Amino acid sequence: MTEPTTAPLSGLRVLDLATLFAGPMAATLLGDFGAEVVKIEHPTKPDPSRGHGPSKDGVGLWWKMLGRNKRTMTLDLSKPGGRATLLRLAAGTDVIIENFRPGTLEKWDLGWPELSAVNPRLVLARVTGFGQFGPYAHRPGFGTLAEAMSGFAAITGEPDAPPTLPPFGLADSIAGLTTAYAVMTALAGRERTGEGQVVDMALIEPILAALGPQPLWFDQLGHVQPRTGNRSPNNAPRGVYRTADGTWVAVSTSAQSVAERVMRLVGRPELIDEPWFASGADRARHADVLDEAVGGWIAARTRTDVLAAFEKAEAAVAPVQDVRDVMADPQYQALDTITTVDDPELGPLRMQNVLFRLSATPGAIRWAGRPHGADTDEILSELGLTADDVTALRAEGAL
Repeated sequence: MTEPTTAPLSGLRVLDLATLFAGPMAATLLGDFGAEVVKIEHPTKPDPSRGHGPSKDGVGLWWKMLGRNKRTMTLDLSKPGGRATLLRLAAGTDVIIENFRPGTLEKWDLGWPELSAVNPRLVLARVTGFGQFGPYAHRPGFGTLAEAMSGFAAITGEPDAPPTLPPFGLADSIAGLTTAYAVMTALAGRERTGEGQVVDMALIEPILAALGPQPLWFDQLGHVQPRTGNRSPNNAPRGVYRTADGTWVAVSTSAQSVAERVMRLVGRPELIDEPWFASGADRARHADVLDEAVGGWIAARTRTDVLAAFEKAEAAVAPVQDVRDVMADPQYQALDTITTVDDPELGPLRMQNVLFRLSATPGAIRWAGRPHGADTDEILSELGLTADDVTALRAEGAL
């Protein structure tokens, strides 16, 4: 895809100093809508996402997505030349995103006082496991710890089974989305004050916000949400049900009218007249009865027949899809959710498109993740460094 001339973040300059995964994801989201993102990696220790998961021809595929719309350069910030170069870059940058442990930038004399001195309009987004202060601030922090610590794992899984962690970077993804929002909020504030500021983003916080009112329930009622598997304490029937051809579908009845349509569809309209059917919470307390009715009806039919019948009845259902189904799904195809990107290393790549559609100033994937340090010389030349300057930095080990 080509970059639209009206990209809404065109001209916004971002330095991505972060690794694995929330910080880089935030930078990707900004780049998808036109921001000029430069990914800075250590000369000998590149972002570990380049080696995460499957690779093809020695090229990490996760990086192709996470590194899209970013130019790449190498810089060792612990070297004097690396520090000086970062300060020169920061002087012309709008946003820096980093996820070092608290105190690391300060150890290199690259803390907020030094960065804001060269650019008072800079926004510095600091993404860590536990935040910049507090008793856990200096601990190593990863999404898995946030998923455990926030209460997510405690409510996930079957009631008689262990707490369950997600098999993907849930906390990091939520924090990445939140960091992009936080950066845009700080930039909006800059429009009013003329000055930048620090964003303190802790992985343990956005996922806790996504879990809903649990702290409020506990504070006011002493209520601790239990593990309920695929059931919900707020409505029923709700869950996944096996079809006659061995596939699965998911059913939701969050709306009362939908719950009634489902019971008529499965041939149990008399249940609608039960006093307990009138509210989602009361229906949830009779989930065994409702699951037996819905599950039995679905088990006698193929997935194709179940989906068609639910659609005709205007009831809420979806197939439980794996990635093979997702790639062929007609709704995703209509939305171009999985789009094709031409890559000079691997050829055409199919990956998730930009996160949302804007009618007047759309985003675009201009290129997939580039090789480690591919744009170093070009970026330094744009910064005003001479060939001799670059040679000296390489001799120092700063590049």
